[in-house]
Amino acid sequence: MLLFRKRPEMPSPSEALPGRPDPLPTAERHFVNGRPLKGPYPEGIETIVLGLGCFWGAERKFWQLPRGIHVTAVGYAGGLTPNPTYEEVCSGRTGHNEVVLVAFDPAQLPLTDLLRTFFESHDPTQGYRQGNDVGTQYRSGLYTTSEAQAETARAVRDAYAPALAARGFGAITTEIVPLGPFSFAEDYHQQYLAKNPGGYCGLGGTGVSCPVGTGIAAA
Repeated sequence: MLLFRKRPEMPSPSEALPGRPDPLPTAERHFVNGRPLKGPYPEGIETIVLGLGCFWGAERKFWQLPRGIHVTAVGYAGGLTPNPTYEEVCSGRTGHNEVVLVAFDPAQLPLTDLLRTFFESHDPTQGYRQGNDVGTQYRSGLYTTSEAQAETARAVRDAYAPALAARGFGAITTEIVPLGPFSFAEDYHQQYLAKNPGGYCGLGGTGVSCPVGTGIAAA
């Protein structure tokens, strides 16, 4: 049963599971809005990948934003194993994070607003866990697709840090790194809470709102 044992630390390359050469099959269209999950996305649409705990509840948080969201999808990023399965990710032996791919229109939804939702929808100070969910796949992470996104992400993180500290939270552990290989999760995970409204969400927060003076508007 070693495959299903969660680990509190990232695996080394020699420990990582071998994976597979081909992507896993997944849904073709978003269950809620019907748009193609994998694109192609319209001109002007940007993508960013976000890790904030169990990806079922996290994805719903973003597809429910009132404006600017083109499509969302859940998947795996930040790891070592090519094209992992959900069970492999949960073993802690792939290094992957459960993440949400968000394709958005920055003209309607500025990245700062999107990141406000990110930072206020989970506890970004918990390391390899979110609440009772423990494991490397639940870490806080921002996986950027441009240097401009990375600069904005670092600025927003730094704006939240003193507000969290003032409320007694520790240092922010959110990793901000360029997006590497992204694997779409299996069909049944996509828009899971739309298909299963009473399903497990696992999404919390700190109660810390956007610090005054950052210029970040409410979404």
